[in-house]
Amino acid sequence: MNQEEAIKRIEQQISNIEVLRRVPRRASSPEFNKWHRDTQIIITKIFGEKTRHINDFDGISYHVNFFSSNTPDSYFDKFYQEGLDEVTSILQSFVQEINDFGISTATTNKLTSLDSVLKICHRFHMVARQLRSRHSDRPTLEINDEYDVQDLFHSLLLLDFDDVRPEEWTPSYAGSSSRVDFLLKKEQIIIEIKKTRKGLAARDVGEQLLVDIQKYQSHPDCKMLICFVYDPENKITNPYGIENDLSREFEGIPVKVIINPK
Repeated sequence: MNQEEAIKRIEQQISNIEVLRRVPRRASSPEFNKWHRDTQIIITKIFGEKTRHINDFDGISYHVNFFSSNTPDSYFDKFYQEGLDEVTSILQSFVQEINDFGISTATTNKLTSLDSVLKICHRFHMVARQLRSRHSDRPTLEINDEYDVQDLFHSLLLLDFDDVRPEEWTPSYAGSSSRVDFLLKKEQIIIEIKKTRKGLAARDVGEQLLVDIQKYQSHPDCKMLICFVYDPENKITNPYGIENDLSREFEGIPVKVIINPK
């Protein structure tokens, strides 16, 4: 399958999601089951079996894990709609990946370090949402601010990386030093975390990221910079615009900006 056909097929599945939003019986409907199977086949044909792409797609939940006879229908609808939001974001990221890098012909299924970090970025909201649904309403981690995002992201990094260094200092830039959120020392990847909030407009996020990119280039272990912006309330109206503008090389350092959810 060529690049143009791959994008066309994924975009068709994305457009079909809007029809699924109006389908009764939610994720148990025949319409949803057919759409889900068709999309699985398309992803496998494009990217191959046992890749992070199919794992990301299959990992999305559309169901309530814990419920009782008193659970209102609106609760089931909420999780179903959030699952559709999540899968829309994932499929759109596949399209962007194909546009940016084409379709890889590599036969290996091994995840690279970059793949592992990007997987956390793309699935972070799903994990945060799942944490809210605990058995018997037990206490959990609430994502209220940027520090909460950092704590959860740090925990997820430890699944794949042994040497994760939080709050690593950078050399002096413009007369002052600053700290990056995470450094993967062996992989030479720096990760910067942000969370949108009231009063932080999309323009402010873009300007802050530009400043961070300039500062972190001076770090001797920075061979790749990943900026993750957690936007659970969708305050950024054009996330793809910011991603596309800032996901490029800056003075020889590749930068990847991920905004999630979209």
